[in-house]
Amino acid sequence: MRIALFTDTYIPQVNGVAKTLQRLVNHFELRNVDYKLFVPTEMPDPFPSHIHSFFSLPFFLYPECRLAVPNPFLIRQQMAEFKPDLLHITTPFNIGLSGLHYGKKLNIPMVGSYHTHFDHYLQYYKLTIMSEMLWTYLRWFYGHFEETFVPSTETKIHLVKKGFNNIQLWTRGVDCSLFQPYQNTNLLPTTAQDKYKLLYVGRMAPEKDLATLCQVIRKMPEQLKDNIHWVFVGDGPMLPEMKAEFSKNVTFTGYLTGTALAEMYASADLFVFPSTTETFGNVVLESLASGTPAIVANEGGVQEIVTHNQTGMVCQSKNPQAFIQAIEMILGNESKRRQMSLEARSYAKTQSWEAIFDNLLLHYEQTIYQTKKTVRMA
Repeated sequence: MRIALFTDTYIPQVNGVAKTLQRLVNHFELRNVDYKLFVPTEMPDPFPSHIHSFFSLPFFLYPECRLAVPNPFLIRQQMAEFKPDLLHITTPFNIGLSGLHYGKKLNIPMVGSYHTHFDHYLQYYKLTIMSEMLWTYLRWFYGHFEETFVPSTETKIHLVKKGFNNIQLWTRGVDCSLFQPYQNTNLLPTTAQDKYKLLYVGRMAPEKDLATLCQVIRKMPEQLKDNIHWVFVGDGPMLPEMKAEFSKNVTFTGYLTGTALAEMYASADLFVFPSTTETFGNVVLESLASGTPAIVANEGGVQEIVTHNQTGMVCQSKNPQAFIQAIEMILGNESKRRQMSLEARSYAKTQSWEAIFDNLLLHYEQTIYQTKKTVRMA
């Protein structure tokens, strides 16, 4: 197969979509799948010849994502030379629109993937007036694809209710050799070593429901509050105000990747993630792989990763007291927490990236075959 992948987010941007697509490209190479990748960049082109990057600007709702300014001449030239069997378009912005244009123009089979609930983000930035206009555009955009892949059943149901068709599950995996319990765990200040360590990993932004987490910290019972050290891994617009408010028993690390991130997961007693806007929640699965039980909200894709009372707790969304009660329950029962840790690791080991990507390649092959069959019969 020859696959052309169009995306408005890719490394070195730090988000779950960019990391997933990097892993997909690595899998293409493992399976000897020819590919061309069209991506934005925020620096001089660092990529090899089969990856083409374009000047980009930050997206106002999510500055860590970039909106590219595609070069139509270069895309047309590369498409003509490469002659892809299939286009996979992963984002509905500028590069995605360019891919859609050439896919229609050249009659190349196309599939899409939906990664981010941008409509959920609008409420956090007081832009809900744009919601219907956004959905009208998204229905038009994704309506051109043979299949649209989503990472969770929750996302599939959400899109079907909005009038989307041909929705297929493409879940996410985890690298259990990187994210595992057996790591260096003496990473925090000495004063934190004798405390419970509670971890959050993700963007420091309103749409991650950090307001709920801030309430959890403020309202934690006094007898437990002094025995907890909070660790926040990530960056974003809320970081300065959170640093200003929380200084005692709190560490802000900024972005971490690779072994440093894996060690932070392994060092934690619990992972606390209140976000309701996730289509999946890669960080939750990484936590489980590290043997760290997760406490999550009962909205969004995260609720499909955590099995309540087995690998963690699923709490009523936006309810700080529900999260506090879950934290108290788990930290107050060491044998229960250890059992959850074992169950979490056991579940994560069943979520292989290799099997998930091979299933996606099978969908590619079926789409190409069905399209060619339809052309022959026409």
